[in-house]
Amino acid sequence: MTEYGRGPGSEPWHPEDPLYGDVGWEGQQGHTGHQPAYGGQPQHQHPQQQPQQEYGDWNNDGSQPPYDQQQYQQSYDQQQYAGQGQQYGQPNQQAYNEGGWDGTGTHAHVPYAADPGDPYGQQAAAYGAEQPDFYGTPEAYPPPEPPARRRPEPEAEQPDWDPGPDQGEHAFFAGGGAEDEEDDEPEGRGDRRGRGGKGAKKDKKSRNGCACLVVLLVFGGGLGGVTYFGYQFYQNRYGAAPDYAGAGNSQTVSIEIPKGAGGVEIGRRLKDAGVVKSVDAFVSAFTSSDGDKIQAGAYILKKEMSAKSAVEMMLDPKSQANVVVTPGQRNISVYKLIDTKLGLTAGTTRGVAEKDFESLGLPDWANVGGDIKDPLEGFLFPGTYPAAKGMKPASVLKEMVGAADAAYGKYDLDAKAETLKLENPLQVITVASLVQAEGKTHDDFRKMAEVIYNRLKPTNTETNQLLQFDSTFNYLKNESNIHISESEINSNQDPYNTYTQKGLPPGPIGNPGAEALTAALNPTNDGWVYFVATDGESKTEFAKTYAEFERLKDKFNESAGN
Repeated sequence: MTEYGRGPGSEPWHPEDPLYGDVGWEGQQGHTGHQPAYGGQPQHQHPQQQPQQEYGDWNNDGSQPPYDQQQYQQSYDQQQYAGQGQQYGQPNQQAYNEGGWDGTGTHAHVPYAADPGDPYGQQAAAYGAEQPDFYGTPEAYPPPEPPARRRPEPEAEQPDWDPGPDQGEHAFFAGGGAEDEEDDEPEGRGDRRGRGGKGAKKDKKSRNGCACLVVLLVFGGGLGGVTYFGYQFYQNRYGAAPDYAGAGNSQTVSIEIPKGAGGVEIGRRLKDAGVVKSVDAFVSAFTSSDGDKIQAGAYILKKEMSAKSAVEMMLDPKSQANVVVTPGQRNISVYKLIDTKLGLTAGTTRGVAEKDFESLGLPDWANVGGDIKDPLEGFLFPGTYPAAKGMKPASVLKEMVGAADAAYGKYDLDAKAETLKLENPLQVITVASLVQAEGKTHDDFRKMAEVIYNRLKPTNTETNQLLQFDSTFNYLKNESNIHISESEINSNQDPYNTYTQKGLPPGPIGNPGAEALTAALNPTNDGWVYFVATDGESKTEFAKTYAEFERLKDKFNESAGN
């Protein structure tokens, strides 16, 4: 036994033993607390020790027979490892042939001493019970091989990357100094880090280069991002807004501007249509010029215009694509304007009005008379409406009707009609249309409304409830003639002829404006019954009696040269 010999029991090998780490041939790998046989030789046994079981004495079923634990303990107590003076290999040279390999590949009988670190040497057999067969299970270690059949232990597989000197620290942060210093170290089984030689060093250097490149790209990308956003911030805060140059190209587009739209809203619509390049550029031009004078409606503009050119063009009436309904204008003339603006055949819009009037948004009290010539008369409220090519007549008409409904809805027309001794709200609008047609100035409107209400009274003995308005006769004739013969008037029995028919006409004779409507709701109370346009045009004079009316009539004839 050497100075690094092993005593009885489970004493581990001394770390400085030259053969420390050499795997034994009993088929057991080196474990902590249990070392294999020394150099392939059987473990030395003292002559005093009398084990009860020899390694290799197995029962027929593969289990080990029990041995006397008490005799083994007594034999162990009698051994004196330090005082025996026995040297390894001398006392039991015969044990090699008895308990080791016999050269034929068969396992010989060898005295077996239980080792606390050996799971096969204790447990049930140590206490007299039946030893379980660990070699009979699928999880068992393979049976031991003789030294002649041993195969060298395979080299440890080189990992994909070396964790570095700190086992987990990335090679990029560990540096390359340690690797260079260890280049001369021998490689083999003792190299537990599994270095891969020159190829591995090249791979590491390549990986270090890739890591540097990645870091460079990250920092470069961050610097580029900061530069880009900094430039954008400067441009947004201090730079000029993107803008086209010139008066635009040959392409035209129609733009609809709603009521109440400001510079931002107009600029957004122009940008979406491709007229201007940016909203900011248009707002700048809008505020630095007379942009606030731009009216609601439709405009025909060019694409890719400078913001300044767009503002100037929108201020030019020639660029507007609108239909303007004036107070008192009849529907028949409005239909013609819509056809012209939309590029439609004459009569197209009128046909849509007659056919689809119920779907255009009229209030439920409209069109209550069976003799109404045009259901939309009085409901195309005066104003400016977009009407550019590509739009539908129904959409234009619907917007006009919607404006009238909103204007009339501001008043309680049912209550007003009752107060004014009228049958329904439609008659209120009819009175307003007559006021608008016969009156000339704002001061005339209220007096004209009183004339209408006084003539409608059952107590009217001056005209016997006949309105006798030229405007109603001209409406049914689609004319504007102030010189109508009595024979022509008296021979016509149309419901709109107020010379022959008592009361109001079936419906409005035009589209009244806001002033005429207000006057119809708030007439004067001075007793006016008659009126005459003494100059034949703009000057209207009123009278309370028939005698005063005759004087005004003579004045008119004098001005007309009759």
